[in-house]
Amino acid sequence: MAKPRAGKAKVKVVNGRKISYGQAGLASDGKPRVRAGTKKGDAYCARSAGQKKRSPKAAKNPNSPLNLSRKRWKCAGKKSKRA
Repeated sequence: MAKPRAGKAKVKVVNGRKISYGQAGLASDGKPRVRAGTKKGDAYCARSAGQKKRSPKAAKNPNSPLNLSRKRWKCAGKKSKRA
């Protein structure tokens, strides 16, 4: 089983290539750092929407770390949905 790089939460193996993505660890309150539908999630989705505009190659690739992280945050445009 593949292990993610330091500081990353997940890893996905695509065509023998390991793609590490996502924020690792717990927040100071003991809850997971990635919580969709929160202000922090909305801020991430808005920020990463701008990254998609600047990097069209990553925006088109469904297995890019950018798109995998946006999926984990449940981003819909510039907002993070709870469920």
